[in-house]
Amino acid sequence: MDFLYQDSYPVQKDDTQYRKISSDYVKIEKLGDREILTVDPKGLELLAETAMTDVSFMLRTSHLEKLRAIIDDPEATDNDRFVAYNLLQNAAVAVGGELPSCQDTGTAIVIAKKGENVYTGIDDAEALSKGIFNTYINKNLRYSQIVPISMFEEKNSGSNLPAQIDIYSKKGNSYEFLFLAKGGGSANKTFLYQQTKSLLNDKSLEAFIKAKIMDLGTAACPPYHLALVIGGTSAEATLATVKKASAGYYDHLPTTGNMAGQAFRDLEWEKRIQQICQESGVGAQFGGKYLVHDVRVIRLPRHAASCPVGLGVSCSADRNIKGKITADGIFVEQLETNPARLLPETAPHLEEPVHIDLDQPMDQILAELTKHPIKTRLMLNGTVIVARDIAHAKIKEMLDNGEPMPEYFKNHPVYYAGPAKTPEGMASGSFGPTTAGRMDSYVDLFQENRGSMIMLAKGNRSQQVTDACAKHGGFYLGSIGGPAAILAKDNILKVEVVDFPELGMEAVRKITVKDFPAFIITDDKGNDFFQNL
Repeated sequence: MDFLYQDSYPVQKDDTQYRKISSDYVKIEKLGDREILTVDPKGLELLAETAMTDVSFMLRTSHLEKLRAIIDDPEATDNDRFVAYNLLQNAAVAVGGELPSCQDTGTAIVIAKKGENVYTGIDDAEALSKGIFNTYINKNLRYSQIVPISMFEEKNSGSNLPAQIDIYSKKGNSYEFLFLAKGGGSANKTFLYQQTKSLLNDKSLEAFIKAKIMDLGTAACPPYHLALVIGGTSAEATLATVKKASAGYYDHLPTTGNMAGQAFRDLEWEKRIQQICQESGVGAQFGGKYLVHDVRVIRLPRHAASCPVGLGVSCSADRNIKGKITADGIFVEQLETNPARLLPETAPHLEEPVHIDLDQPMDQILAELTKHPIKTRLMLNGTVIVARDIAHAKIKEMLDNGEPMPEYFKNHPVYYAGPAKTPEGMASGSFGPTTAGRMDSYVDLFQENRGSMIMLAKGNRSQQVTDACAKHGGFYLGSIGGPAAILAKDNILKVEVVDFPELGMEAVRKITVKDFPAFIITDDKGNDFFQNL
């Protein structure tokens, strides 16, 4: 047999629109017959800082156009349109550069391909990290990276570093980049399933997909850009492909395989899986057609004894941006600078929501909520307590030690969230909900002590939460995942720290909200919206 080799991921074109950010920091030098692209490390720093800034406040035009398409689709539900409209409004606020589109400003990820004839003379990851550091220090972003001091002791790094930086080699004298800001919600919805050859038939694959699509739920802020990867020379290769495919990096792969084992897109299965997602009824968070915007299905070679399958998403905070360095200068992908142009002249028509006064005794709030069925749209006004993972763990420790439930947890609803930095002159930084499921294990104990009687967050929850609410008379209200900037601008009037200030963004806060949108997801009768789909 003849030797056969080709690029495993033969992307056939790049139709990305770039903007030049500098002509400095690059020059061509001759080394024998080679043309060497010499890059000053300051150029790498500039590129990383610019890319991570842009992607924190702007989104791709193609992504935003898909949101507008939901509003215009006669088959979309009112809930689909409501979410899409809010996400477009959020983009119009975030583009101002003060409030990031999502409060979880993410893990900074850089995936690069460095030409063999590119010379920097340094550890490139250090210069890229410095650019990322500059962005997070100087902008109103959140520090989410927790570093281990020992096996069980952790501290916030205070800069959002370390970043994940993966640099590969390629031919030529150009340097190509994909920058991502990956929030915890969508990162946690990346799945690896170790399957076998028995999956690779029409009936088995369709049944598998119908079952696993429900693993995604809504915790990662749909509508999603969904990626399914079947095969892979290793589990790591499968999941790396999932991440890049969900970011649109492999949109221009070929659509057939060959004996060299090239990756390819399966367009037929993309259409079939999109239809399965539409028929699931999950919709854009609160029921409907738009669990996903689009689907990418990529088929890879595999070991005969293995069939890894990867599933993952890029969420409504679709923070992916390309960059490149060539002899002509330093470039980043052009993101949308005027998302407001995609908003309809009038907001989608929706039934009037139920207004809930939160500044009354908890029993009276519960008595009002119990009058309404699941899926009821609410507008919340009044005082809310904000607490998430570490604060919940600390309060559980207090209860375990025989201390009482804090009064603030008994008197007010609890919002699972952690804000970004507050811009000067504003009441709040971007302040959207975090994933509710991480707090599920605390609910029964807390409600037994009359805390967490009303919970506000994003995403579907486990049966133990439904059981606890039925047992103790509690409610879980779903907030729209994604529009963190507009919530800060229009709905959060006041923020103050009330406990555990040493926890930074994880401290317990008291906030005052106005017309804060929510839906009844789990009620005091044992009903759960997602279980009824």
